[in-house]
Amino acid sequence: MSSPVVSDATLDQTKWDALNHFIDELASTKGELIAVLHKAQEIFGYLPKEVQQHIAKRLEIPVAKVYGVVSFYSFFTMEPKGEHPISICMGTACYVRGAEKVLDEFKKELNLEVGETSSDGKFSLLSLRCVGACGLAPVVMIGEKVYGRVTPEMVKDILKEYQ
Repeated sequence: MSSPVVSDATLDQTKWDALNHFIDELASTKGELIAVLHKAQEIFGYLPKEVQQHIAKRLEIPVAKVYGVVSFYSFFTMEPKGEHPISICMGTACYVRGAEKVLDEFKKELNLEVGETSSDGKFSLLSLRCVGACGLAPVVMIGEKVYGRVTPEMVKDILKEYQ
């Protein structure tokens, strides 16, 4: 199956091939949209419109249905994330223990707002409702690594680990 012509260098042929292989290996594509979207996001890092259109075509469903699922579930993103996505928990426990000040420090150090990615593609800044580690509040996740009881004073040292 051919892939769309895309100017974005991150959408290279090996990624299209991996997605097509995953879809080809499914016993049936019926009801597999979320599984395919998860795999596509794992492969590409995000779900740009070209990927959504390709999935719709391969699964023989309307693009609007694909977009509806992508835009409904907060796990899916249509914007590329940084190499090191930074997520600050803003749930109740984290918030009352100073998460907003921690978030403000990350914004200042990275010169980013929530939802933005640094121009070098290294960091993206996100906020979450709850990480489920309330005993460690306030919590910051960078990729899969969890930092607990984070204070604004710790932010510079945490970022140094990823420089």
